[in-house]
This record gives sequence, structure tokens and C-alpha cells, in this order.
Amino acid sequence: MSATTASAPAEAPAPRPAAPPRAPAFPPLQGGARIAGTLALSLATFMTVLDTSIANVSIPAISGDLGVSPQQGTWVITSFAVANAIAVPLTGWLTQRFGQVRLFVASVVLFVLASWLCGMAPNIESLIAFRIFQGMVSGPMIPLSQTLLLASYPPAKAGMAMALWAMTTMVAPVVGPLLGGWLTDNLSWPWIFYINVPVGLFAALLTWSIYRTRDPGPRKVPVDGVGLGLLVIWVGAMQIMVDKGKELDWFASTQIVVLAVVAAVGFLFFLAWELTDRHPIVDLRLFGRRDFLLGTTALSVAYGVFFGNVVLLPLWLQQWMGYTATWAGMVTAPVGILAIALSPWVGKNVGRMDPRKLATVAFLGFGLVLWMRSWFNTQVPPSVILLPIVLQGAAMAFFFVPLQAIIFNGLKPEQMPAASGLSNFVRITAGAVGTSLFTTLWDNRASLHHAQLVEAISSGARDATTQGVLAQFAAAGYSADQANASLNRLIDQQAYTMAVTDVFYMSGLLFVALVALIWMTSPRRPGAGAAPADAGGAH
Repeated sequence: MSATTASAPAEAPAPRPAAPPRAPAFPPLQGGARIAGTLALSLATFMTVLDTSIANVSIPAISGDLGVSPQQGTWVITSFAVANAIAVPLTGWLTQRFGQVRLFVASVVLFVLASWLCGMAPNIESLIAFRIFQGMVSGPMIPLSQTLLLASYPPAKAGMAMALWAMTTMVAPVVGPLLGGWLTDNLSWPWIFYINVPVGLFAALLTWSIYRTRDPGPRKVPVDGVGLGLLVIWVGAMQIMVDKGKELDWFASTQIVVLAVVAAVGFLFFLAWELTDRHPIVDLRLFGRRDFLLGTTALSVAYGVFFGNVVLLPLWLQQWMGYTATWAGMVTAPVGILAIALSPWVGKNVGRMDPRKLATVAFLGFGLVLWMRSWFNTQVPPSVILLPIVLQGAAMAFFFVPLQAIIFNGLKPEQMPAASGLSNFVRITAGAVGTSLFTTLWDNRASLHHAQLVEAISSGARDATTQGVLAQFAAAGYSADQANASLNRLIDQQAYTMAVTDVFYMSGLLFVALVALIWMTSPRRPGAGAAPADAGGAH
């Protein structure tokens, strides 16, 4: 079944004035060229996804070296996230304006330049400016890597192409903190940026050598200046609100309230403008397609829950279980084993099976993993922590590829860059929101559990267990104040452990609930072919 007939007629997007002509068709790549192209695109994708998380563990070193507070240092992360969130949905328009291959290679080269400038930054102000530049130029890289990769494979192997893409997207955020910590400890923090230079230059040269003759070329398209301005305003305000909300106690802060109002009003004006403009900078009409709407929603909510828990687990291990950053990274690293092993099988079979069934496996798998984690306690051994981490890799293998098949179902080739950019924008934004909301929820639940534990201890004139713990501290030479402080630390450890298991349990229920959303999308007969393949193979 072709991509253009995969969806029901009722789902066809509303007609648009001055529809762009179809892009010229290019045959799939063959042999060594396809392998080299996949390597180049995967390296570029891995590099840009890695940079979303590699700086996280280096903030203390960056702040100390540049003479600023850790709170000011977090703007190194925030500035990149804001700029990247604004740039990603512009991919569709930029592709028409410059051509997809030219745009991708230029983005990679400029990303290399920005990375080198970040490493050379003499102060926090210049580092933040260069990170904004880095975030802006990296925006089109992830969506266009999808588009170019799909165009490199024949329709029958498009699922495999998406599996290869998904592996780099899912593994990079896990590797980022581990690699960033090692580079910072053993070299210095600028190397978290310098490492991009050789990788990016190699990826850019290899991509250009293979794809330069496969570019439909640029077209003159009007600039939607009003839409661009509104996008910058509401996305920027929302991203800053999400990043700074926990630090500023959310809506108890006037700054957060103002940002929320600006984001909401800006979004409403943006929505009205883009849906009525003849040449919108972001094609929101894609949400008129049921599969795109429901698939993007399911992917984004699931990714927000997934990423929020990816952040929480190492935080809990390091802050309350006594793990070092290196050990926390080593414990979480095995998540990639089953993901890498099973992704090729999923990619090979996504065109033969209903992707809704494969996505259901992913969501129920995540639900099982999080249910297992909800039984953790302060005495949990590393082996028990490792088991759900390994199993999570299997769920990850079934996550991206089937959902991308649903999202791209029925799209035309010229819609692919815009669809990829828009769905990735929503996913990335959901990841940022999920991280902030889940860390806030963790703190709130910990405060509640702490208060309940203290009340239980103080209500009965301290039970025998409490007295026994205090006696052990006294026998070890602790003063009364030191013993009480140590006891409070144990209460905190217990409270934060109970809180993190609450979050794990709630997250597991959310994943199970999302299965219903998947089954509201269009069915596809086994053997009908992957929708992404049909959409991308015509390039």
C-alpha cells in the first residue's frame, strides 16, 4: 500500500494554497554508499543528541572555572535547549529555502564551529552566547537525518533505517553524562565541546560526498516573519519557564507567572496566525491527520515520562544511595544491550506487522520496568537495580520505530521534513517538561514522606528502633546533635526513596494508559509496507 493511500480519505490534510511541487525522486543508495551514508547521518545525530546531556555533569566544573554560581552555570544547558527548541520546527521551511542536503551539511559544519567556540569561551556570557548559536544551528540535524536516512533505503528496508536512527537517539542521552563526567575529570570541561570537532567534520565531509547529488535544491519561499517572531516568543518563554520553574518554586515566583502568561498568549496568537497564513513557517495542518496527531501525542507523552525517569534514577543513586557519578553511569549503561540487539529485528518486521502491536510491547515493557523499580528500597543491591535497566533496553527497541511508522503514515515526500521537524519539536519539548515536572514531583513527595516519618517517630516517644539507632551513633562517638543530624539523613534517604518509588509506580500506570491512545490510530495490514518507507523512499 502506498504512503499516499495508507490513511483514510477523511484524514487528508486541508488543501493549502500554492502547494509545493513534489520533490524529484532519487533511487535508494546501494552497497557501500548506503553504509557510509548511514554512518555519517548516525554520527551527526549522535553528536547533537549527546550535546543535550553531556554538559549536565560538568556544570560544577564550568561554574568554578568561570567564577559564577552553579545556578548561573545551568544557563549553559538552558540556553542550548531554548535555541534548539525554537529551531527544530523550522526544519520544513528551511529545507524548502536551502535544500535538505545543503541545510544538513551546513548545520553540521556550523555545529562544529559553535562547539569549538564553546570550548574557547573565556567567560560565562560568551559561553552562553555560543551555546545559543550551537542550539540554533543543530535544530534541523535530527529531523533531516531521518529524512535523508529514509531516502537512502528501499521501501522494504525503511524500518531498518529507522531502527538504526532510533538506536543513536536513545543511547546518546545515556552516554552523555558518563562521557561528560569522564572528559571533565580526566581532561577539562572544554573537551566536552572539542570532541565534536573531529566527529562533526568527518560526518559533514562524508555526508556531502554521498548526498550532494541527491538534493532537490532550494526554492524561493516567502518568509513568515510574524510566525517566526511568535514562535521565538512563546517557545522561548515556555522553555525558560520549564527550566527555571523548580529553582524558582514555580508559580510562587512572579517571573514564572509572567513567563507562563507570555507563553500561553504567544502560543494562541501563533496558532491563529499559522493556521490562516498562506505560507506558514510551521505546517500545523499536519495535526489534522489522525495518525500524525495521535502518534505524535503518544510518542511525546511517553518520551516525557521516559526521559523524566532517566534523569531521576541516577540522581537518586548518587544523592541517596552513595553511588559516584561513574558508578551510576556504569549501572545505567547496560540499558543499551537489548536496545541494540533487538532494534534491527523491530526495523525488519515493522513493515510486516501492525506497528500498534509493536508499540504496545514497548509501553507494556516500560510499565513492567517501572513497576519493578517501584519495589526498590534503601537496601536494594546493584543486581536488583540492573535487571529492570537491562529489560528497559528491550522496551526501547520497540519504542521509536513503530511510533515513527504511525506518525509518518500516509505522508507525501515533500511533507517529510516538516513532519519530522514538528514531531521532534513536540517530543523534545515533552522531554524537557517531563524532566522538570518529575524532579519537582519527586521533591514534593519526599517532603510529604519526610513529614510523615518524623511525625511517626516523634508521636510515640521514639520507638525501640529509633532509640537503638541513636545508641549506635552514641557508641560510635557521635554527640547528641551529630546523632540527630545523622538520623535526619537516614529519614531523608528513606523519604526520597519512597518518593522515587511513587514516581516509578505512577509512571508505569501512565505507560499502560497510553496503550489505548495507540489503538486509536489507523490499522495497517501485515505486509502493507512501512509508512515511513513509502514516504521517504520517493526522495
